[in-house]
Amino acid sequence: MSCTVVLGAQWGDEGKGKIVDILTEKADVVARYSGGHNAGHTVVIGGVKYVLHLIPSGIMHGEKINIIGNGVVIDPKALLDEMNDLKTKGVTFGKGFYISKRAHVIFPFHGIIDRLREEIKGSKKIGTTGRGIGPTYAEKAARNGIRICDLFDKEVFREKLEQNVKEANFLLEQKYSSDKLDVDAIYEEYLGYAEQIRPFIAETEYLLNELYDSGKKVMMEGAQGSLLDVDFGTYPFVTSSSSTAGGACTGTGLSPVKINKIVGVLKAYTTRVGGGPFPTELFDEDGERLRKVGNEYGATTGRPRRCGWQDLVAVKYGVIVNGITHIALTKLDVLTGMPKLKVCVGYKINGEVTAVFPPEIKNLETCEPVYEVFDGWNEDISKIQNYDELPKNAKAYLDFIKKFLGISYCLVSVGTDRKETMLIEDVF
Repeated sequence: MSCTVVLGAQWGDEGKGKIVDILTEKADVVARYSGGHNAGHTVVIGGVKYVLHLIPSGIMHGEKINIIGNGVVIDPKALLDEMNDLKTKGVTFGKGFYISKRAHVIFPFHGIIDRLREEIKGSKKIGTTGRGIGPTYAEKAARNGIRICDLFDKEVFREKLEQNVKEANFLLEQKYSSDKLDVDAIYEEYLGYAEQIRPFIAETEYLLNELYDSGKKVMMEGAQGSLLDVDFGTYPFVTSSSSTAGGACTGTGLSPVKINKIVGVLKAYTTRVGGGPFPTELFDEDGERLRKVGNEYGATTGRPRRCGWQDLVAVKYGVIVNGITHIALTKLDVLTGMPKLKVCVGYKINGEVTAVFPPEIKNLETCEPVYEVFDGWNEDISKIQNYDELPKNAKAYLDFIKKFLGISYCLVSVGTDRKETMLIEDVF
């Protein structure tokens, strides 16, 4: 029996989908523990691209068990659309796919409020996807949320929905001057969704623990990245859930003592979507090249990602708060052909250099990155399967990152396809 957590070590979009897909070869169970359909994981298999938003990446392996945990917020329509899209590509949903009864439900008013709140913030907006994730988690924390299990008790569901719609209509009318919502229409719509997802509903906390105790290898799949965690990220420019390793436990019901390894997925450079501080962000030709060659556009929204040099101050912080044991480095191939590469090893704040990732947004916005500079390489590395066969300069770059963070690689990705990966150390 074993459990490995896979999470983003930066601001998300590190390529977790591909990593989970590869590591699932050794796993029996894949469980998603946080976020909603604002997240997007892209998996490329045999040249075919699969974009996943809610469903664990293990679904690409028909014999694996896939679980959406209680820490995930679910838009049933988005979930069903995603399932139908995958079905057209040959993916099947049988007894190996489960949804937690305790997961909270996203309703239309959550998305409306989310978008309106962003609109009135103007230049101070966070940069959310507007899909209702934040308002749903806020409702959950305020103890007013509606869970998946509530959808199957018509009386309970109706009572809770009426109260929530009443509050939403008050906000929409009084604060946002928006049209009222029709509770009857929402009620009937969501009862229909409930019937469609009924075959997959389970008390996943019991199921997951039973699977672990029976000797199964479990993989926990995070969404977003450590620096977007609601507690440890660049608040308030964060997501609304616990995207760090702690969220794997609260988002599934599996005890921390059952976690054996924690894999931090790390892009060879750094990207960020939406607002918020980004110390190593590039606004020049190098930044544009990273975006173009790396195809840095959101899998969910299509938004262009902000691109910058590798920031090891931020990543080291992620290693500390997560207890990361291994690095899965992605997109090393994107750096091929760049004459010089930079890696941030410190921040100069108010005249002093520090290696501490500060909580103050102002310090992160105004700090001056302290860089180490490396020579690049021109050789095509996409077909290399052995670490020692990499170009000298590529190895020097990777070795520096590994030494700075004080942990080893479990794999290095050198291309988009599943096969374009160097497997270095087993994490199960």
